[in-house]
Amino acid sequence: MTDPRTDPSLTVAVTGVTGYVGGRLVPELLAAGHRVRALARNPGRLRDRPWFDDVDVVRCDVGEAEELRAALEGVDVAYYLVHSLGSGRRFEARDRRTALTFAQVARECGVKRIVYLGGLYPEGEALSPHLESRKEVGEILLASGVPTAVLRAAVILGSGSASFEMMRYLTERLPAMTTPRWVENRIQPIAIRDVLRYLVGAAHLPADVSRSFDIGGPEVLTYRDMMQRYARAAGLPRRIIVAVPVLSPRLSSLWVGLVTPVPSGLARPLVESLVHEVVCDEHDITRYVPDPPGGLLSFDDAVRLALARIQDADVVTRWSSASVAGAPSDPLPTDPDWAGGSLYVDERTTPVRARAEDLWSVLESVGGERGWYSWALAWRVRGLLDRLSGGPGLRRGRRDPQRLAVDDAVDFWRVEEIERGRLLRLRAEMRLPGLAWLELRVEDDGASGPVFSQRAVFHPHGLIGQLYWWSVAPFHGVVFGGMQRGIAEEAERRSAARRVV
Repeated sequence: MTDPRTDPSLTVAVTGVTGYVGGRLVPELLAAGHRVRALARNPGRLRDRPWFDDVDVVRCDVGEAEELRAALEGVDVAYYLVHSLGSGRRFEARDRRTALTFAQVARECGVKRIVYLGGLYPEGEALSPHLESRKEVGEILLASGVPTAVLRAAVILGSGSASFEMMRYLTERLPAMTTPRWVENRIQPIAIRDVLRYLVGAAHLPADVSRSFDIGGPEVLTYRDMMQRYARAAGLPRRIIVAVPVLSPRLSSLWVGLVTPVPSGLARPLVESLVHEVVCDEHDITRYVPDPPGGLLSFDDAVRLALARIQDADVVTRWSSASVAGAPSDPLPTDPDWAGGSLYVDERTTPVRARAEDLWSVLESVGGERGWYSWALAWRVRGLLDRLSGGPGLRRGRRDPQRLAVDDAVDFWRVEEIERGRLLRLRAEMRLPGLAWLELRVEDDGASGPVFSQRAVFHPHGLIGQLYWWSVAPFHGVVFGGMQRGIAEEAERRSAARRVV
């Protein structure tokens, strides 16, 4: 094990690597010359990350002491980036238990430093449940006996950040709006680029430094200011914003869930944190991690950079990168005599008069803005019902409009498996009384053209799951049959257009 004070190259463990910040931190640590160990409950979710072959991927549930002990053996610096944001009831107990386990195992393994990204909060005020939990986790890690750096940030500005996406869609979709009084509260946002720079720099703090640091950008703004300046940067007219005293955080989060892609369950803790004024009380981190020569990124520059990333489809991670709380993660059973119970299947095949490459390009671009090539109203209604029941709905969209990777979110699905040019398997993360998958295949015999194979699989949970399947089965011909025809027609149209050119 090396000394973080003198060796520029450290062995670092990163938790939360499937999340928004963790997924972006890994390549920054690699660029800084560190040896990175990525901890994930399901390492297969990381397979298509560009840095996958450059890190040591370890299967580990951070809440399980024995798995964590094996993962942290020989580690110099451990990044704790897990939390239960938007994960429903009892999240405080889960966060507390996981943090206590991590603190104990890190101490026993001789980890030299823990780095934790928490939330910025005002001292001496009653905090929202999520901010209180983030505060408690920081205190647990600071009390671990391992030198710890707790970096506390407010709104993080960056393409794909949940806070940024909430502000973006509220501003873009509502030219006039009534808002809660908290739009007048002061906030010190920070660009994701600067958050990552502080996280990387914290690995080399002196061993006697164990404390919290407030991190924020160069400006203090109200939420109203942020929306107006976003509108200006995006080329939108000035927004009409009227603050009213009657919108509670719960009502506000429900409204955010309807207007933006951010589900109300995730929006609520974000909204509740805005009830407080969150401004840095100190900027001591610069003693150890100096500001860059040009200074911290301004709000306007951070917005312009984020918009450029979105327009170029260059969003590395999104808030939807993290799994939906309570969503199934079971892989599709492959045993034809599977003993786990009933499996209902809707299977369709269609010969397609198109190139296999064109058919695949259509399959890989399903969802998001393009939709599902069938009864659009039915998909919208199903998405709305899912959002009302606490699921992600259709507005989560996609990270990239053209290309998919394992673990990408696609509306209320997640990519479970992809074999480029052949297979796309999606696992449902919508609220269902069971588990569901949608499998899309290109089968090319090389003579008569490709065959498009589409298979929907459902494993019901109990009687309610059985009733659910039979209640929706009559619509499969319209929804899945229409999807089969629509995708085939689009592939044929693309091939025909290619021949004309």
